[in-house]
Amino acid sequence: MLPLQPAQGQFSPEVREPGLHVWRVEKMKAVPLEASEVGAFFNGDSYLVLDNRGESGADVHMWIGEKSSRDEQVAGAMLATQLDNFLGGEPIQHRHVQGYEAPEFMVLFPRGVSYKEGGVESGFRRAPGAGPVHRLYQIKGKRNIRAKEVELSWASFNKGDCFILDLGETILSWIGSKANIFEKQMVREIASLIRDTDRHGKARIVDINEGEETPEMLKVLGPMTELGESTPEEDTKADRSNSAHLYKVSDATGSMTMTKVSEKCPLDRDLLVRDDCFILDNGANGKIFVWKGSGANAEEKREALKMADNFIQQMNYDRMKTQVEILPHRSILLQRNNKTQQTTNMKLVVLAFSISYAKRLSYSQVLILMLPILSYFNGNDEL
Repeated sequence: MLPLQPAQGQFSPEVREPGLHVWRVEKMKAVPLEASEVGAFFNGDSYLVLDNRGESGADVHMWIGEKSSRDEQVAGAMLATQLDNFLGGEPIQHRHVQGYEAPEFMVLFPRGVSYKEGGVESGFRRAPGAGPVHRLYQIKGKRNIRAKEVELSWASFNKGDCFILDLGETILSWIGSKANIFEKQMVREIASLIRDTDRHGKARIVDINEGEETPEMLKVLGPMTELGESTPEEDTKADRSNSAHLYKVSDATGSMTMTKVSEKCPLDRDLLVRDDCFILDNGANGKIFVWKGSGANAEEKREALKMADNFIQQMNYDRMKTQVEILPHRSILLQRNNKTQQTTNMKLVVLAFSISYAKRLSYSQVLILMLPILSYFNGNDEL
């Protein structure tokens, strides 16, 4: 087991300046990535991503690989809290799991993201002078394009996706005959990302359409076999069975307790109390919001992510598919005419849309039901 506390002084004053900062969690430490490494994630690791927009606000994203150890996940959560505290408790915190990232995370990487096999604990680093490792990536998605490392075999291919074959000095981008336009547009960008992160910008990129396979490709993969038509799109769809519920979380009794304060819309803004933390449960649609009241004690604020994890477990949601967003008190969210305010409004509108989809109500009907909570985030001066 790793030590229970991360080393102090993990973050330098530079993180207070606007920009994108990315760290990999290594043995309870946040190790910054080089610019050329940003956008590539090992599935056995956890990462922190800070999107600092200066006066417009900041977001701290915790990214968890599908094979990341529980120790690394705990360390990542503690480091995210430490970074949040270092920045005055003002950023919005998010937790994402590989393959289920929110759009606000994906947009930080305009060249797309790639998932690689391995991680710190598995010793993925190669010995100096070792020959190139051949890798095959599947490019998939519509709104959120991802590149995932798959088995180096024709069996991994299909006509409906794009693939990247990394051979070291040459990177082949293969376009399936039925790939969607978004994948076709992004395959070259992701090939460039892999070239820059893995090959120090020195590899040659070759574009190949299905049916035009080169001898170099056939030498590695063998004779081409019959390809499947396609695989289902990975973009997740909302569960259609539930609505949003509001819970109060408090340790006033000495132990953490959760009390449901509303189980149906409309959500009254008076339900939000400044001395406590609250969970807005939309887990059936893959999202949990944690709101930290300005008067909540330090323990409640520090344990916000743990609260969400416990809640997800208690509700029997799939932890690997449930996104978590931790919102600070409205003093951060109510700055007028800035990007943070607009982003917060948009997230609540998206939540309303997902509920309308779940309940088969019209979007306008659900938005009216959610007006109290929208108005809270936009001007309740009493909390």
